[in-house]
Amino acid sequence: MDALKMHSPDAVKENISRIRELFPHCVTEARDSAGNLKQLVDFDQLRQELSSTLVDGMQERYQLNWPGKREAILTANAPIAKTLRPIREESIDFDTTRNMFIEGDNLDALKMLQETYLGRIKMIYIDPPYNTGTDFIYEDDFAQETEEYLRSSNQKDDEGNRLSANTSANGRFHSDWLTMMLPRLRLARHLLRDDGVIFISIDDSEAANLKLLCDEIFGAQNFYCSFVWKRRSGAMDSVDNVSVDHEYVLCYGKNKGRLAGIGRTYAGYSNPDNDPRGPWKADNLSAGKAGGDVYYPIKDPVTGNEFLPPQGRYWPYSRKTMAEKISEGRVIFPADASGRPMLKRFKNEAKFDTVPVSTWMVARTDDKVSNSLVAPTNTQATRELQGIFDAKIFPHPKSIQLIQSLASQCLSDDDEIVLDFFSGSGTTAHAILARNAAYGTNTRFILVQLPEVCPPESAAANAGFSTIADIARERIRRVGEQFRMSDEKVDVGFRSFKIDTSNMADVYYAPDALDKASLDLFVENIKPDRTAEDLLFQVMLDWGVDLALPIEKKVIQDKYVFFVDGNALAACFDAHGGVDEAFVKELATHKPLRVVFRDAGFKDSAVKINVEQIFKLLSPSTEVKSI
Repeated sequence: MDALKMHSPDAVKENISRIRELFPHCVTEARDSAGNLKQLVDFDQLRQELSSTLVDGMQERYQLNWPGKREAILTANAPIAKTLRPIREESIDFDTTRNMFIEGDNLDALKMLQETYLGRIKMIYIDPPYNTGTDFIYEDDFAQETEEYLRSSNQKDDEGNRLSANTSANGRFHSDWLTMMLPRLRLARHLLRDDGVIFISIDDSEAANLKLLCDEIFGAQNFYCSFVWKRRSGAMDSVDNVSVDHEYVLCYGKNKGRLAGIGRTYAGYSNPDNDPRGPWKADNLSAGKAGGDVYYPIKDPVTGNEFLPPQGRYWPYSRKTMAEKISEGRVIFPADASGRPMLKRFKNEAKFDTVPVSTWMVARTDDKVSNSLVAPTNTQATRELQGIFDAKIFPHPKSIQLIQSLASQCLSDDDEIVLDFFSGSGTTAHAILARNAAYGTNTRFILVQLPEVCPPESAAANAGFSTIADIARERIRRVGEQFRMSDEKVDVGFRSFKIDTSNMADVYYAPDALDKASLDLFVENIKPDRTAEDLLFQVMLDWGVDLALPIEKKVIQDKYVFFVDGNALAACFDAHGGVDEAFVKELATHKPLRVVFRDAGFKDSAVKINVEQIFKLLSPSTEVKSI
C-alpha cells in the first residue's frame, strides 16, 4: 500500500515537469548548496526555444557532462593507502598459480594494480551493474548517501518509508552511474596494452551515455563496434508491448588495430574445369552503386547473348576492365539468356585468411553464419551455473561462450592477461580456464568482486554463501577441479586477496602528526596484526612486481627470507634485531635484483648504514630498500 505524501505539492517541481513535457532537453540537473541533485531549467536553452533569433548564452562545446563529473575525475587521480592481503585458505595452488582473485571495491583494486600491471592487460571484459532505477551499490566516498538523498528530497519520511517512486529515468541514477564508471574506466585504460581491447556489456538504459563516456576516455577513433547480443528467447511482458530481447557489448581498443575476425572456411571452392589458377567459386558480378560508366551490355563470346546488370544494379568494372576479365575467362556466362553472369573468384586471391566479424551475435551454433560469434541467451548461462551449484544462486549470469567468443577476437599468444573487475559469479574465470583447457593456452585471469552480501532468504544464502565473492571463488574451485582431472597441466588455481587498509601504521604516513608524549607507543611502524606475507605483497605492489610470480621461503642464518621468482626480489621482515652484517653478506651472494628489510629488524643503526655498502661490493646491481 502506498503511503500518503503528507505535504503540499511542490509547485516548482510541477512547473519543471510541464516544461520537460514540451522541451525535454531544456531540463537538466545540478547539485544545490547541500549537495543534493535536483532538476533545473536550462534557461539559455529555453530562451532559444522561445526566440526566433540567436540568443546569447554560455560557450557551446561538444561534451558529456553531469553533476559529479569533476569529483569523479578527482577520485580517479587520488592516491589511496590500502593494500592487498593474501588469503591462503581461500586460494588454490597459492604458491604456483598465476591467476588472481581480489575481493573488495574495484576502484581501490584498479588503483593498486596500476604500478604492477600498467600497460600489461590484453583483454578487459566487464558486466557493470545496469541502471535499473534502484539504490546503487557502488557508492564512492564523494557520492551522496542514498538515504540522505531520499529524505532531503522528500522521497522518504523519517521512518524510512518511500513517498515517491524512483525510476531509471530519474537523473540522479544516470549521474550516479556515470560518476561510478568514469574513474574505473580511466584506470582500466591505463592497464591495457597498446594492442589491448575492452568489452563492456550494457543495456539500453545507459548504452548511449556509456558510448559517449568511452569516446571521451578511449577516444572515438578507437571504437571498434557495438556487438548486439540476444539475451532472451521468449517474449517479455511489458506495459508498452515491447519485448527488449537484446543487450550490447561495446568494444574499444587502447590503440585501435584489427580484431581477429572469423577464419575463412573456403567452403564452396572447387576446380571442376581444372583451371590452372586453382580452386574457385562463382561470385556476384554486380554493384549496388554507380561508379562511372558501369551500365552497359556485355556479350558472351561463345553464344553471343548479351546481358545488362540486374535491375537497379551496375557492373563493378569499367568497360575496359570488364573486357579484360572476359578475355581472361573470369566471367562465367549462363547457358540461357535469362540467367545472370557470375564472377570466377579464386581461392588464392583472398587477401586475408579471415573475414570481418559480424556485430550480430547468434544464440545457437545452428544459427551461425560464416562470420558470426555465438553468445547463448541468459537461460543457457543460468543452466551452466545451475549445473555447478544445483541451484539458481546468481541472477542474470553471462554465458562462458559469450566471453570465449569475445576473447577469440583479441587473445592470441600465451601468457596474456584478462581482467574482469565486475566479476559477478566468476564467468570470465570459467571461460578462460575452459579456453586454456581446450587450446592448451596459458592465459591468466585477474578477477575483482565487491563482497556484496547475499540476501538472507536468497538461494545463495540458503546454499551457504555469504557474499557474491564467495560464489565466484567456489565456482572457480569447482570448475577448476573438473579441468584438472582432464589435464593436470592446466593452471586452475588462483591467489585470493582481500583489499584492506595499509600494513603501515598511521605514523608511517604522517610522522609530523605524532604526539611526542605518545612516542613510545609508535616505535613500530607496522600494524601488529599483519604477517610477513602481508608485508611482502604490499612491497610487491609498491615496487611493481607481478603479484603472480612464484614465491619461495628459505631460511638463512635462522631468519626467513622470501625469494620472488628466483632472485627478482628478496625480502626479510625479521623484527627482532637479528639482521647483522654476516646475514646481509650471505644474502648478497644470491644477487637479488631487489632486496627489502624491515627497519625494526636491523641489529643496530650501524648495520642499517652498512647494508647498501655491502650490496654495492658483493651485488652492485641490487636495489636496496627498507620499510
